[in-house]
Amino acid sequence: MPSPPPGTAQADTGATTLAVLLIGPAGAGKTSVAKFWAEHRRVPTAHISLDDVREWVCSGFADPQSGWNDHSEAQYRLARRTCGFAARNFLANGISCILDDAVFPDRPVVGLGGWKRHVGPGLLPVVLLPGLEIVLERNAERSGNRRLTDEEVARIHGRMAGWYGSGLPIIDNSQLDVPATARVLDDVLARSIASPPQW
Repeated sequence: MPSPPPGTAQADTGATTLAVLLIGPAGAGKTSVAKFWAEHRRVPTAHISLDDVREWVCSGFADPQSGWNDHSEAQYRLARRTCGFAARNFLANGISCILDDAVFPDRPVVGLGGWKRHVGPGLLPVVLLPGLEIVLERNAERSGNRRLTDEEVARIHGRMAGWYGSGLPIIDNSQLDVPATARVLDDVLARSIASPPQW
């Protein structure tokens, strides 16, 4: 992936080819922010949603809400590899990409390690982590297999708290709308380009 010019204090993220991984619990706003960010960049940018890719499987879709098992695990792994393959192809053709996934800090090999293998070492991870009450409100507005139980949302949110102290940039977007969160994301990415997080 391209590097910023030497001596650049604040990289211009709008003119740079990037691969971004937006991490967060269900209801954090990952998909909305990723889509908005991708749509409003000055350079070609693709949004690759893990959930959308998972749902390419119609017959035999293994929904984790029905219980986490070998089939749902295999379909998640396949979807991540597929997203990584797509991201590498976009990047090779000068198109930035932003991926979104609920990566858990207590499963580094499956999560961040897997994404780094699939996309490449230049991947920039950023965590969206609003307060629990916010993700519960947003989850309540969902329908179908995208809506989780309150208990599951709270459990996922609790596990995501492990990102604090990880060294990854974290955005608390509890009080931010989607455009404001995208602006903060640009600021965070500019700092990450200048001084990449160790992960």
